Amino acid sequence: MMSMMTSDRTTATPFYTPPLLHPVHHFGTRRLDFSRQVALMAIINRTPDSFYDGGATFALDAAVAASLAAVAQGADWVDIGGVPFAPGPPLSVEEESDRVVPVIAAVAAASDVIISVDTFLPEVAARSIAAGATVINDTTGLANPEIASVVAESGAHLVITHSLAKPRTTYPRPHYDDVVAEVAAFLAQKVELAISLGVPAEKIIIDPGHDLNKNTLHTLEITKRFNEIAALGFPALAAVSNKDFIGETLDQSKTERLEGSLATGVICILGGARILRMHNVAAANSAIRMTEAVLGWREPAYLVHNMGEVNVPAHPSTPATS
Repeated sequence: MMSMMTSDRTTATPFYTPPLLHPVHHFGTRRLDFSRQVALMAIINRTPDSFYDGGATFALDAAVAASLAAVAQGADWVDIGGVPFAPGPPLSVEEESDRVVPVIAAVAAASDVIISVDTFLPEVAARSIAAGATVINDTTGLANPEIASVVAESGAHLVITHSLAKPRTTYPRPHYDDVVAEVAAFLAQKVELAISLGVPAEKIIIDPGHDLNKNTLHTLEITKRFNEIAALGFPALAAVSNKDFIGETLDQSKTERLEGSLATGVICILGGARILRMHNVAAANSAIRMTEAVLGWREPAYLVHNMGEVNVPAHPSTPATS
């Protein structure tokens, strides 16, 4: 029994506090202090073949409505994409811009929510920033370094994500000797590249790329050791929502993965993640805000239960409990 209790050095420390180089970030009129809060990023796919919703928000009105509904449900951020990460034919600059720019413009006109665009094309990035986006979310890890120059000139933020394949191509049987160490080294190298191209360190966010050119065992290891990613000192994003590693781990279809997504997201927060990219906004908001309260970053909405001489219901509509 004693041998089973031996500490494993690769296990993330609970409540890991990352050594953030720049804890406070400004996105337009929004201010986020990543030393004591977690941002909820909602996913808006303006694609006919999106991974999760199968095109439910492809229509312009549907995409705008979904974005504003996410804000009402507690999202700090909406991430708008016009091209899936999955392999497939490339989209022209014009076609991708036609998908994302009108959504960005409409949401920016209606809300001060943080808006990012999921793109790897520099021209789409430039048009999106002009329409109101304040973050470029590049899931290809600066496959085209020119996108960093666009971000640098605009003052926007840049999300640098680990992935190995060229955009929209397959990467069969990815192999890593130590997936977390290799992902961290890749991100550190790409951060240096972005800074050399003019992106200020205080405008950089990193993402280890759960499932992106990684199998389920790789992604579980990244989740367990997320603290090693957060230790790089930049706000770390965890994009875990409804992904295949959850389905394979729990033998669940895409529509059944909510609980696994929430559990994984909380594990990543405890490992130092400061942004969660999620589909199910209301549920994710509750999970994030509860975690913030446990960490001492957020006060309860109200205090009634066992606060007086007589125990009273915790909520007017809730019967008293012992």
